[in-house]
Amino acid sequence: MNVSLPFFRFHPDPVATGSICEAAEACACCERDRGWIYTATFYTAREVSGRFCPWCIADGSAAERFEGEFADSVGLDGVGEDVLHEVTRRTPGFRAWQDPHWLAHCQTAAAFVGEVGYTELAARPDALAQMRADLRLDGWRDEDQLEQFLTHLGEAATAMLFRCTVCRTHLAYVDAS
Repeated sequence: MNVSLPFFRFHPDPVATGSICEAAEACACCERDRGWIYTATFYTAREVSGRFCPWCIADGSAAERFEGEFADSVGLDGVGEDVLHEVTRRTPGFRAWQDPHWLAHCQTAAAFVGEVGYTELAARPDALAQMRADLRLDGWRDEDQLEQFLTHLGEAATAMLFRCTVCRTHLAYVDAS
């Protein structure tokens, strides 16, 4: 299909992350089959029959019509209200074992890159160092156990990788089953 998908500043490749896929399915908001459909999280108390097209996510009509959000605001402390609304109401979310959350850096939301294992994380030493520090703060004291856990990411745990939209620093958090 040759249709250009909308660009999402905080989730630049939702097809690669699996949040948007090709599908012959009508959007629950605009009721049009545009060849692409959203497959990840949507939080609402309203009844929604079906899924949304990327265009209804990008323009905010799906979140407005169904009074919902595509991402939780956890992790977005300190970002401006406009960025908070862009991430939660006009950006595709992503699937995770635990409740997915967004990371922030340089006082704005970071861009979701995708789910990665140790090899991909090790290629981004800034994210790996930040994840080690976070895990130590969470109580990991034994360095050998910490390294064993990190080198086995991709099995029972994975990393959610983000990139700062300002300074390009990589960030990550652990998601475990």
